[in-house]
Amino acid sequence: MTNTTSETSPKDPQGAAISDFGIDTTSQSTGEALRDYVARLRGGELGSLPALLGLVALLIVFSSLADTFLTLGNIANLLAQGASIVIIAMGLVFVLLLGEIDLSAGTASGVTASVMALHLVENGNLLGGMGDTVFIMYCAVLVLAIALAAVVKLWPAAAMAGFALLVSVIGVPANPWVEILLAICVGAAIGSVTGFLVAKVGIPSFVVTLGLFLTWSGVVLQLIGDGGTLGLRNDVLFNVANGNLSTAGSWALFAIAAGGYAALVLGRHFSRLRKGLVAQPTPMILTKVGIVVVLAAAATYALTLNRSASDFVVIAGVPYVVPLVLVLLVLGTFVLERTRYGRHVYAVGGNQEAARRAGINVAQIRMSVFVIASSASAIGAIVYSSKVGSVDPNAGGGNTLLMAVGAAVIGGVSLFGGKGRLRDAVIGGAVLATIYNGMGLLKQPAAVVYVVTGLVLLLAASIDALSRRRAASSTR
Repeated sequence: MTNTTSETSPKDPQGAAISDFGIDTTSQSTGEALRDYVARLRGGELGSLPALLGLVALLIVFSSLADTFLTLGNIANLLAQGASIVIIAMGLVFVLLLGEIDLSAGTASGVTASVMALHLVENGNLLGGMGDTVFIMYCAVLVLAIALAAVVKLWPAAAMAGFALLVSVIGVPANPWVEILLAICVGAAIGSVTGFLVAKVGIPSFVVTLGLFLTWSGVVLQLIGDGGTLGLRNDVLFNVANGNLSTAGSWALFAIAAGGYAALVLGRHFSRLRKGLVAQPTPMILTKVGIVVVLAAAATYALTLNRSASDFVVIAGVPYVVPLVLVLLVLGTFVLERTRYGRHVYAVGGNQEAARRAGINVAQIRMSVFVIASSASAIGAIVYSSKVGSVDPNAGGGNTLLMAVGAAVIGGVSLFGGKGRLRDAVIGGAVLATIYNGMGLLKQPAAVVYVVTGLVLLLAASIDALSRRRAASSTR
């Protein structure tokens, strides 16, 4: 029998591989790449495209209706306003990827902010600030979190809860960096309790987190006191959401972020070409990288200009929240897309039973996403508390949770699990922050803002459901 499928000699294994796998080792032309993208859109794989188009439309509408919308001061304020919600939303992406929900993320963030503020105000004496009974219960919860994390062998969570317990019992003096770590570690402890009840006890996440939503609301009220307020009088904590990089630091951030992005994308692209794998056309990749770099350069230049309304004060530089969000985005994206843990998260979210049969520790994965979500909620609480300069009994309450979940869903994360990326939360958060900021500039009442936000969220959920239905029908 004559072999007509291979045109390479046995001494050319790479060429043989290319011939054997055909389309898997063939570069696409620009036309083919565009047709493939359109086909995926028709098949229901919309991703974050609707959110991006909506964001562009909102920017056009608000810039035409409000003269101050595109001013440098408002743009910087917009970044700081949306950062806390975006960070909480990024944590919730891990939970949503499993098809679960965490209704307690908002009030859990309030607990972490309350502990942080109380530790700062009392100079590390949480026993004196909480009282004997509350302090003993607080420590008991931390010990419980350590034990539960150890049962599931989630050692990072156990270590973080242990750190929080050690700092609290010893009475480490107030220090802004200790406060930040304490808040994040308390968040990890809360996530351990939540995750264990869902993953090991088997209580539906909706029920568990609804109950904890009420519980943590009461804890915040107990720690702060009805009508009380704990001020964050510390320059480091204040600058988290209100400080800015220097001009040199801003351009250094641009060089690191834009240069790193270009190096990563181009390096991956040319690596695929060298290996003979499917790759998008080089002109498309160069165009994509060029657009990102130009936009980043323009934004950096604009933010390094003086945006102060006073001639005696200079306010310039990229806000600190920007590199914070970028670091969390890069780290979370790497974990989800480049590690075994990330592949396991998507596997469990896609088909839990199949993941279990493949040898994945499903309980550990399910518990871990709640730890990540609560830890991210703590970081979001730090940013928000820094922005307002205090912590009150309403910390983490109100529409904090709805905004965070809404940001993830609007950005393209599926409520059904298995689909979504961390950048979707950033895009969705930008949409919601733009709506709130623009409506505020137009002096619209809260009723109108809530109606518009609710309709946008409903539209995003509808698009998600319809796209999944389209994708399912296209595979039949």
